[in-house]
Amino acid sequence: MPKANRRSRARPGTLRTGPAASDDVGYVFPSQPDQGETDAHEREIQAPVSGWHSPDGDDMHALVKDVMTAEVIAVGPDASYADMAGLLRQHRVSGFPVVDGDGIVVGVISESDLLVVQAAPRPRKKRVSPEELTAADLMTCPAVTIGPDEQVRRAARLMYSRKVRRLPVVDHPGRLVGILTRTDVLSVFTRPDEEIRREITQDVIAYGFFTDPERLTVIVNNGIVTLAGEPGSVILGLNIAEQVRHVEGVVAVRDRFTYPGA
Repeated sequence: MPKANRRSRARPGTLRTGPAASDDVGYVFPSQPDQGETDAHEREIQAPVSGWHSPDGDDMHALVKDVMTAEVIAVGPDASYADMAGLLRQHRVSGFPVVDGDGIVVGVISESDLLVVQAAPRPRKKRVSPEELTAADLMTCPAVTIGPDEQVRRAARLMYSRKVRRLPVVDHPGRLVGILTRTDVLSVFTRPDEEIRREITQDVIAYGFFTDPERLTVIVNNGIVTLAGEPGSVILGLNIAEQVRHVEGVVAVRDRFTYPGA
């Protein structure tokens, strides 16, 4: 079995209890089967919301299920402070989901949630020792989650806007099927610039829009794509720029096409 919270391809399996099996607090969940305005000459288009498909049918946009960790360390709401601290240390993770008896994600526990118990001052009349606290007392809820068929780019925006380091991956009923970390997300954006440029010129411009790539200039620098030249029409130029931003590895697109009448 691969180490918990390391990236692995999703694959079916049976539920296996973790190191705290006798107390039903630590689980390894294998994945379930299937389940402002800008100038017209210099527009910068950021991460897309939906992808498109290349002419040969291959998806050009990475999905969460492609890069998520399939086997996940999770705990139940009644897991003790000591159990959770032990799982963090043993599996070298910084947090994990909290699930109910049906595998539904009800919250998330992070190392910060455990540390605050030791660091935060507590009123004398309401002192509670760590031994008395459970996952239900310390977890962040509701959990910020994402579906396996969502795009990795959307996951990146969600992590950034909600300031979270990991996203439990859930199916439609909310059952845990994986975990997505920042490292998993960033792995999508390590594609070589020349490979990105080749896909844009061949798959998008030549095959997607039946346009001679020699008419246009495509420059890729650290995932940022600059498009220049004369596409021939505003509609064609805007459509090319729109589809380029869906190419895997593209961080942003700078539309510097020269349009008729401009």
